[in-house]
Amino acid sequence: MAKVLVLGAGIAGHTAALYAKRILKKQHEVIVVSPNSNYQWVPSNIWVGVGLMKPEQVIFKLAPVYKKQGIIYKQALALSIHPEGDSERQKAFVTVKYVTGEQEGTEEKVEYDYLINATGPKLNFAATEGLGPDKFTNSVCTYDHAAHAWKNLQNSLEKLEKGEKQSFLIGTGHPLATCQGAAFEYALNIAFEVNKRKLNHLADIWWISNEYELGDFGMGGAYIKRNGYITPTKIFTESILKEYGIQWIKRAGVTKVEQGVAHYENLDGEFHSKTFDYAMLIPGFAGAGMKAFNKEGSDITTEVFAANGMMKVDADYTTKPYEEWKSSDWPSIYQNPKYDNVYAAGIAFAPPHAISKPMESPNGTKIYPTPPRTGMPSGVIGKIVAQNVAHRIKTGKNDHPHKASMVKMGAACIVSAGYGFIKGQAAVMTVNPIVPDWEKYPKWGRNLKDTVGVVGSAGHWMKLFMHYMFLYKAKAKAGWALIPE
Repeated sequence: MAKVLVLGAGIAGHTAALYAKRILKKQHEVIVVSPNSNYQWVPSNIWVGVGLMKPEQVIFKLAPVYKKQGIIYKQALALSIHPEGDSERQKAFVTVKYVTGEQEGTEEKVEYDYLINATGPKLNFAATEGLGPDKFTNSVCTYDHAAHAWKNLQNSLEKLEKGEKQSFLIGTGHPLATCQGAAFEYALNIAFEVNKRKLNHLADIWWISNEYELGDFGMGGAYIKRNGYITPTKIFTESILKEYGIQWIKRAGVTKVEQGVAHYENLDGEFHSKTFDYAMLIPGFAGAGMKAFNKEGSDITTEVFAANGMMKVDADYTTKPYEEWKSSDWPSIYQNPKYDNVYAAGIAFAPPHAISKPMESPNGTKIYPTPPRTGMPSGVIGKIVAQNVAHRIKTGKNDHPHKASMVKMGAACIVSAGYGFIKGQAAVMTVNPIVPDWEKYPKWGRNLKDTVGVVGSAGHWMKLFMHYMFLYKAKAKAGWALIPE
């Protein structure tokens, strides 16, 4: 009997666990280790953050789902990986620490034959002084953060209703932050709620981003073909912000936040400040902080993980000038090069390089988005990793028939631009591939036939439908595997 150990129960980890168990059935064990008791559908946290959904509408308990599927679940935090075992045991294991129940605080060595690291990101609020829901800004990165953000947003809306002016600052809270799409979506929803209440004359809404041009979204931007015209996402994004009455600051790296003021440096090396009454700024992401040790107990963390704490996989991590990076640098099977029974999925894998062009100020501050790997890519990668691991277990072969390079993978993103039965809107964007392939598509980097952008009420209904569809899938209800990632 083989043991497949999955670290993390987010989109990548949960998807990997469900598919691995579905393929391997009772003949093999699938174990999930996660400090969280709930699964959360992260894309809908935006609606929690504006009070249009309750936290319980975007989460469900993991334990009952795993019990029904025959998956072993340990609510614990992964501390260290021992891919060679140690002096006490020859088999590979992960040291975990239980975070609840009778075992709370105790550690256990969980053995594995195959490891799927899907821990997701550490929300690195500490990298920016004063950032975070326990400091001076809000967050929608988790459902409880989003609920807290809504509580504070209500205070600002109440002040608007009393005739008091309010300034809102939404965007990225670190010079290298990613996840611009979520922040952009939140900015549009705040503007929608303010306009719905006819209070826009009192609200000053600002978008602040480390993007060189708006619409970069960590993907180097894109070109959209519509009605015979080819339009960059810069124009697409700016037009939406203007329509919603949102002003913007771009090429900005937030370096410090104090009560009611965010300090930032721009790419010209200038230092500025922006005051606010309410702020929601996305933090930088880092790896989960796990260590790795060999059988002698020596620290091999730098051999298994990149400097940002994310796991090395089958990618080319050679330092190169931006112009020399190629599509072949990107991983396709997400296998660790040192230990062939170890994989990483979703945000847990270290990208070989940025997709957007790296920029830095005259002061040496790097200001540009890091590659996004959330949502659809995380689900697809989690699935193919599980399929390859199951293939190896069932056949005894070491090949990988399933591949999912982000240079060949398309993605769809539906950005909510206001929640409402009749007036709800969303911006629908698709890109193919996610990482531009300038060798295959030398003019635009992507296939323009599959790269689109439209705004309308149909997108809102599509996003709402996807909310319920993907929660249904994540709960492993009847026919769940028929629903695509």
